[in-house]
Amino acid sequence: MKQDRPRLADDLRFCLEGEILSGKLAPGDRLDETKLATRFSVSRTPVREALQQLATAKLVELRPRQGAVVAAVTIQELFQMFEVMAELEALCAELAARRMTPDERLGLEASHLRCALLADQGDVDAYYDENRHFHEAIYAGSHNDFLENMTSTTRNRLSPFRRFQLHHPGRIRTSLQEHAAVVKAILAGEPEQASRKMRGHVSIQGDVFSDLVSSLPPAYVQARAG
Repeated sequence: MKQDRPRLADDLRFCLEGEILSGKLAPGDRLDETKLATRFSVSRTPVREALQQLATAKLVELRPRQGAVVAAVTIQELFQMFEVMAELEALCAELAARRMTPDERLGLEASHLRCALLADQGDVDAYYDENRHFHEAIYAGSHNDFLENMTSTTRNRLSPFRRFQLHHPGRIRTSLQEHAAVVKAILAGEPEQASRKMRGHVSIQGDVFSDLVSSLPPAYVQARAG
């Protein structure tokens, strides 16, 4: 069955994302559009769109006259992005506990139940997709468009790492338990508790951060020259 172009671009992005985070593609490697199009038997258009998406997530750098190359990220940058993400999502949860409509609360519960089903099935990719819907329901429930857009943009920057985290043994189960605590606080109308639980869910400090960094290729997490 022929796939549409947006879907092709997403599939290409997921594949290249995995190769970058696994170390198969190293920092500095050039991603030639023509070669990638040939490799995946597609036109250059979805390849270009996939590379743009990877550039938005800072996994790829688009350089003048050189095209796309695999980027590196410093440990400091990674920590700072997660630090900001935790605060943004905590604020979304706080406002959602105060502002979510009854229908939005039902939608959040339904998304949590779908996450639980996918966790039981052990489907990491499907769980990640539903996990994204779960978080987006909370962003929307804040009823603050500016905050929702800012949080979504930051999440997109971190999406490859958050997806990668879910492959760590036991992480999906832990994620689901943390979701349950967030949902409970939001449904109970407890803004401070919702904020605290969400911050704890998104933050990756101590052993959690060390585990994430250690699971990434050594060549990928490094200081950029200059």
